[in-house]
Amino acid sequence: MTEKKLRGKTAIVGIGASQFYKRGTSPDSEFKLTLKAVLAAAEDAGIDPRKIDGFSSFNFDRSDPSRMAAALGIEELRFANLFWGGGGGGSAAVANAAAAVIAGIASCVVVYRGIVQGPEGRYGDGRTIGAYGRDAAYVAPYGLLTPIQWYTMRVTRFMHEHGINQDALRAISMTSYHHAQANPNALMYGRPLSEQAYDESRWIVEPHHLFDCCMENDCAAAVVVMSAEAARDLKQKPAYIIGAAQGSEYRNQARIHNAPRYGSASFSTVAPRLFAEAGVTPADVDVAQSYENFTGGVLMSLIEHGFCAPDEANEFFTLQNLTAPSGRLPLNTSGGNLAEAYVHGMGHILEGVRQIRGTSTSQVPDANISFVASGPMVSPSSNLLLGSGTTL
Repeated sequence: MTEKKLRGKTAIVGIGASQFYKRGTSPDSEFKLTLKAVLAAAEDAGIDPRKIDGFSSFNFDRSDPSRMAAALGIEELRFANLFWGGGGGGSAAVANAAAAVIAGIASCVVVYRGIVQGPEGRYGDGRTIGAYGRDAAYVAPYGLLTPIQWYTMRVTRFMHEHGINQDALRAISMTSYHHAQANPNALMYGRPLSEQAYDESRWIVEPHHLFDCCMENDCAAAVVVMSAEAARDLKQKPAYIIGAAQGSEYRNQARIHNAPRYGSASFSTVAPRLFAEAGVTPADVDVAQSYENFTGGVLMSLIEHGFCAPDEANEFFTLQNLTAPSGRLPLNTSGGNLAEAYVHGMGHILEGVRQIRGTSTSQVPDANISFVASGPMVSPSSNLLLGSGTTL
């Protein structure tokens, strides 16, 4: 039997987030919001923040670990790590933290992400295209200036090849808004979405309506990773890390949209490794959090993880199947990037932990295995499986 490198050896013991703001409206700097999230996570875990000895983040987070350590009064910083992949890096940052703890490099690692889009520019603004890489030189002259334009072409190919209709995207969007109505912290709390409002909303890039797109926010979130042994003595119910994987399939990001497997969420090779590490199957998963820059990415991600076959998508992706507490696969139960807040996928990890603890505002009864997917259609991407003590 192959040795399990990660399974059950570490746990997320604390979670925290800043207040969520519409983009460009935070009264605090990005660094201050991030510190607030880290302090909240430490308080949730019941640990002195000065005990933190490692940091792990992703994309190009601007709050560097040395400044964080100085601000928090940390005596010795022993581990610092940054993962690539845009929103695909959240789960990988957790896995890297777990690996550092297992290897004995550090004992208490905080995974964090902070975003303030005012002074640094909007993610969805074509004028910031220089931040997205050299591919822009080939596609910008043809009007492809923003992420939704690039990724929608992949979604369109996938939906065309498998005969998937618009109803599937609508169900994903309405599920997030439905769950946000139970979450007072969600920015879309008190703003339910109807089928009519979805259908009548403007196209952003067909087949994506306005409500298929994530929000743009100023916010931060963090989690604390420690050994499973240490977790048992802390105040919160541990969410054990039972599986994690990262990477990409062959030539997924080949330049100028030349990936041989174009209609892909980039999980075709990563998903099997996740379930092999955890020793479970998709059928064992109780609840799912799937990063949604756009709903088409969620569709592709869940199919590539084996939650349904492509030709079953029109029957699987329904509001009834995706909503807590009794849906076939409750999805994005805090509201996710669409309706809670866009924390670059960190919000999904926090919600995955809440489901294991039993504290979600849209709780799935007896949730023992919680799935998180970070960043469909980017490379590298990553994923995560969290488990309760009964899964060890």
